[in-house]
Amino acid sequence: MLRVTPVTASLMAQRYLGTTQRSTEKAMKDLASGTRFSSPGADAAGAAIAEQIRGQVRGQKAALNNADNATSFIQVAEGALNEQNNILIRLRELAVQAASDTYSDKEREYLNYEYTQLAEELDRIAKTTTFGTTALLNGRSRDYEFQVGTSAGDDSIIRYTSDTDTTATELGVDGGTIESKSDARSNLKEIDDAMMKVSAARAKYGAIQSRMDSAANNLQVGIENLTSAHSRMADTDVAQAISDVRRGQILQQYQASVLSQANTTNETMLRLIA
Repeated sequence: MLRVTPVTASLMAQRYLGTTQRSTEKAMKDLASGTRFSSPGADAAGAAIAEQIRGQVRGQKAALNNADNATSFIQVAEGALNEQNNILIRLRELAVQAASDTYSDKEREYLNYEYTQLAEELDRIAKTTTFGTTALLNGRSRDYEFQVGTSAGDDSIIRYTSDTDTTATELGVDGGTIESKSDARSNLKEIDDAMMKVSAARAKYGAIQSRMDSAANNLQVGIENLTSAHSRMADTDVAQAISDVRRGQILQQYQASVLSQANTTNETMLRLIA
């Protein structure tokens, strides 16, 4: 007996076909976007956590940039101090030469000319060494705060007070000459004292640079690990997504065939009526 009833088989086939089509479309969307959170409802909690991690990564990258800029700041000062130290070494060499009678007064004049020019250059370096518009070696004191973390607390800040003064006056080498043996010999102790002051300034800058290097290394490790965690959580599993797409396409072909077969029942009834 044939009866006109709801086409249950057809509706069931349509439901399964629609479900397969939606899952296949999602897999294709995941492949196209590169993230498994392409649909808002895919994993709401996972998406929220992944976005928090992404925010941490961006923040740590900004902090790393701050640390690198701070290192550049220190390297500018260190480069100038290195050249000042070279000048002091040459001044000492000239003073030792001028202190000996192997040089006449006329020859000491030549040595003294280089000596005074180098002393002036040492002073010029101290007064003109800047990072941006900030003077670094002229004795002007300033407190710096370098943000090398992602939080608002003190633990994310490295503080440094810059008060380095390597001007010729502060080092005690301004106005010195080596025109005579006595002048040359008296300048030796002043030059040695000046070299000690420059070395102390370099040690101070070297210490803060070492700390900055450690902070930058720590940030780089953190960025690497957080990026890896975000990738595992948010990135599309390409192999799985491709398999899901292919499986869905095959299922859709079979389900379309089943739907077609389910609809033939109504066609049989129509033929009987005809």
